[in-house]
Amino acid sequence: MPAPTRAVAAAASGFSRRLVPATVTAAPSTAATTTTPSPTSPTSRCHSTFSSVNPNEVSHFTALAAEWWEPHGSSRLLHLMNPLRHDLIRACLAESSPASSSSSSFSSTTTTSTSTGIPDASITYLDIGCGGGIFAESAARLPSTKHVTAIDPTPSVLAVAKAHARKDPSLAGKLTYKLTSVEQLPVPTADGEGYDVVTLFEVLEHVDDPAAFLDRVRPLVKPGGWLVMSTIARTWMSWLTTNLIAEDILRIVPPGTHDWNKYINEDELRGYLAGKGWDSAKVVGVVYVPGLGWREVKGSEKVGNYFFAVRKV
Repeated sequence: MPAPTRAVAAAASGFSRRLVPATVTAAPSTAATTTTPSPTSPTSRCHSTFSSVNPNEVSHFTALAAEWWEPHGSSRLLHLMNPLRHDLIRACLAESSPASSSSSSFSSTTTTSTSTGIPDASITYLDIGCGGGIFAESAARLPSTKHVTAIDPTPSVLAVAKAHARKDPSLAGKLTYKLTSVEQLPVPTADGEGYDVVTLFEVLEHVDDPAAFLDRVRPLVKPGGWLVMSTIARTWMSWLTTNLIAEDILRIVPPGTHDWNKYINEDELRGYLAGKGWDSAKVVGVVYVPGLGWREVKGSEKVGNYFFAVRKV
């Protein structure tokens, strides 16, 4: 069965809200007005006045801030997915050996972890839409990590992230949280600048214009570095599992978290990135199995949750 169009998806998503009476009031899911980006010069240190931040999304996640670090709370599925995020990143970095990437921050004089083969204190991360810091903290603890910069536009959520990080003194100097959006970050002006790994975990399906958003993310990735993402395919199956069952019936995900109309199919994501200086695409479909957690399932990227990674040429 072909994937539903965005118009059909929107209508069906509205039907699911009427089908099951809501007991939790969710923030309205109307899209924020986005201004057209103005051209910037090659030496500009900031992006244009375009904003990828949707006020309604900020409002929704503000309401969830207090539960972010509760392992059985509203962010439980994110905690369970975190190991798979690291698995994919390790696979990506395994291709970036000192001999194959002149732009890599690897050095022959650094100590290499025997478990990963990645030099210690060599990798820089930018975690966009970091939320309460589930991935950012775990990445900062890795021996191979030099530094993690984590950004989010939601003040209450970032406050939770900072408070939780303060409980672990070992994170000092390796993890920096910033209350900002992608558009406000300095744009690297030299090839040596940028990050080895830029992550967009569960972010794209909350952005009004993902194609424009990805264009603004690209300069932040160092040549030879990786952009690692996760999102959800827009299919009848994903509507059934994530919107109707997970949100409206079982309530294991807070109602209003996802707008099915914003889900992105793999071929659409490839289209956004095509011809823009990316290669070595990696796609991993994952399925949540109750009682077992998230599991990689070949081909499932066509029907639901999936990871997608590309390397900057």
